[in-house]
Amino acid sequence: MLKKKTKIVLAYSGGLDTSIILKWLQENYKAEVIAYTADIGQEINKRKIIQNAKRLGVKNIIIEDLQNIFVKDYVFPMIRGHALYEGTYLLGTSIARPLIAKRQIAIAKKFKAFAVSHGSTGKGNDQVRFELGYYYFGPKIKVIAPWRIWKLKSRSDLIKYAKKNKITIPRDKKGAPPFSVDDNLYHTSTEGKILEDPKKQAPEYIFQRTVSPEKAPNKPSYITIGFRKGDPVSVNDKKLSPSKLLQKLNIVAGKNGIGRVDLVENRFIGIKSRGVYETPGGTLLMIAHRAIESVTLDKKTMHEKDEIMPKYAELIYNGFWFSKARFKLQKIVDLKRNQVNGSIKLKLYKGNVTILSRQSKSKAYSVKKVSFEENKSFKKSKVERFISGAARKLRT
Repeated sequence: MLKKKTKIVLAYSGGLDTSIILKWLQENYKAEVIAYTADIGQEINKRKIIQNAKRLGVKNIIIEDLQNIFVKDYVFPMIRGHALYEGTYLLGTSIARPLIAKRQIAIAKKFKAFAVSHGSTGKGNDQVRFELGYYYFGPKIKVIAPWRIWKLKSRSDLIKYAKKNKITIPRDKKGAPPFSVDDNLYHTSTEGKILEDPKKQAPEYIFQRTVSPEKAPNKPSYITIGFRKGDPVSVNDKKLSPSKLLQKLNIVAGKNGIGRVDLVENRFIGIKSRGVYETPGGTLLMIAHRAIESVTLDKKTMHEKDEIMPKYAELIYNGFWFSKARFKLQKIVDLKRNQVNGSIKLKLYKGNVTILSRQSKSKAYSVKKVSFEENKSFKKSKVERFISGAARKLRT
């Protein structure tokens, strides 16, 4: 290992795993560890993070508020692309890693650190997402991935190491070591323990930001989301910053039991995993955005977006947010976003979302053309020629 004292920037949450990693880095690299926490709207206790880091001898602790940047520059572009991985997953964890990696490298350059480190396991996707971001912004900076090189091979090993080094071990609501939880302003994911067996039902107590539909209010909630140039800008006619807007939607959707998904996904590295995801506000945004595009964009543009979506979502899932391929698809996604203006009214009731109205000044939707009343704006005589042309394609 290294003989001279150097610096490593660790993506630090203040929890069990990253506290163990912090101690391990100090022991094995004889390095000064800079604890970096990106505040992207997760449940965060800044005092606890600082206390835990200081207890481990860290002098430089950086907590950076990135909530608005995260929502505006990462979540909103993804919403515009209607990104769903394998038709279900709204990519809440996937979209957070590129921003954290970008800022972590910036911190490393600022303090002239020789390496960065993360707490992702050797079986997960996040190691790829973090490291692709590291390589994009700091190809000469060393990457240390403890889970791939240390001798601690299981959760039990981590707990033994923590006890040996007097690192606090948190408990879940049942008094046992916790599930693996990741959260940010966009979503919460829960994995591990009983969830590893797909035959077993997810226990209700693991849900953190949504009530069960059965326990949701017996009266519906109504909400109107306003859009400008493809992005949400207001809720119930009140303009809000990107982070405040998502916070508002999370609350109203969560209390109505909206945004739960229990899925088994195909990880980039080739194994399957089961997780429970809660994306309440994001679910509303996805539904509302598709609805506003339905009355503002032409058929060709909408269908092209639908065709590229699976690839677009897969690139994000696999960690290629900063790739040329994702940038290219984003241009297609945003080609006519300036036309996407208006508002969508939604009804929320016991886990269900119903579109009540779509309002826009766009001329893409014509009431005259679709009306069953006779009018001159649509010539029915053209329909026969249209069908004849379509029939000829059957034989080609």
